[in-house]
Amino acid sequence: MNQVASRTQGDGTEITMQPLDDALDHVRGSSAGRLIVEYGDYECPYSRRAFREIERLERRLGDGLRFAFRHFPLTEIHPHALAASAAAEAAALQGRFWDMHELLFHHQNALADHDLRRYAAELELGVGVFDGDRASARVLERVDRDVQSGIASGEVRGTPTLFIVGVVHRGSYDTAALLEALAR
Repeated sequence: MNQVASRTQGDGTEITMQPLDDALDHVRGSSAGRLIVEYGDYECPYSRRAFREIERLERRLGDGLRFAFRHFPLTEIHPHALAASAAAEAAALQGRFWDMHELLFHHQNALADHDLRRYAAELELGVGVFDGDRASARVLERVDRDVQSGIASGEVRGTPTLFIVGVVHRGSYDTAALLEALAR
């Protein structure tokens, strides 16, 4: 899906973001909720902070928030980022994306191969299948899809990059700032 949604920001600048594809994107929350899309990196400390704030928002807003995560591993500065994204996608193939997503952010300083295998075992995934999947073209293409959509937006230059209801959010990503952005 190469379709791009575009909107105009208050200052007249056009922001583009590939729309969600419910069959491919990792999305949680009610379809009636206001949407936050994060382009993130499991090894990025700022993505981890955004992860915590978004969890707070989800608890606070319930069905009023819909959240999607897209991979944007910054491989030049985070040597384990791509492997962590591949691990999340391999877990997704066994129906456990969000569980792995949370483990990766909670254990951000332990993303070596043996750590990823341990998390797969903790989640009771088929570790052999997990190992094969995370090295597969299918998984790497899935991660690359997210990266390419971030690049195509013209707005994703680092992590985290948040889009709130389709518009890039350049402000703080603490709970109060996100609530204010969602209210606009």
